[in-house]
Amino acid sequence: MMSFPSRGLYAITQTEHKSCDTIVMEVESALRGGAVVVQYRDKQPQNTDHLASQLLKLCQQYNVPLLINDDVEMALRIGADGVHIGRDDGSIERARQRLGEQAILGVSCYNSIEHAQQAQALGATYVAFGRFFPSSSKPLALPASIETLHLAKQVLRIPLVAIGGILPENGALLLEAGADLLAVIGGLFEGQPEQAAKAYQALFDSALN
Repeated sequence: MMSFPSRGLYAITQTEHKSCDTIVMEVESALRGGAVVVQYRDKQPQNTDHLASQLLKLCQQYNVPLLINDDVEMALRIGADGVHIGRDDGSIERARQRLGEQAILGVSCYNSIEHAQQAQALGATYVAFGRFFPSSSKPLALPASIETLHLAKQVLRIPLVAIGGILPENGALLLEAGADLLAVIGGLFEGQPEQAAKAYQALFDSALN
């Protein structure tokens, strides 16, 4: 089972109105461009374990972990590297118990430092905050504050993921505030994924210099 990266581009699949072949092709393009983790997020029930298994095989070729959104049982069935759970996706304790100590367990914390501290204490591998900017993928999500990232960096010891409307033009603000990874859907998969991934990767390169 692969470990969670400490920094980089976190790709989240965009599956609406796309064939399985297109989704796999786009994810591979993002991996070529430098994505360091992939989350399979799919709100279309007709896409099954078969697509998730294809993505897992692809991610393994690139030595990148695959996480399943919201579905612990799917992660177990296909042998994924872990899951990402939100507010309504069951308890952190239950997910950790089902998946084992080595699995990656990510938790959405929206704009709550308290929830993030609790998630860390219960065994989360990383926590995610957002949305930070207007997002077509999560248009109704409550906004998160840049100040939350600043504070989270001071009080948490696990990686921080920022999500929500992140583009190459605004991502540097989040890295400066303390984000370790940038999670992206539309900004990555609504154009040319490989080129977009490289543009995000440039933000991390610049942050090191």
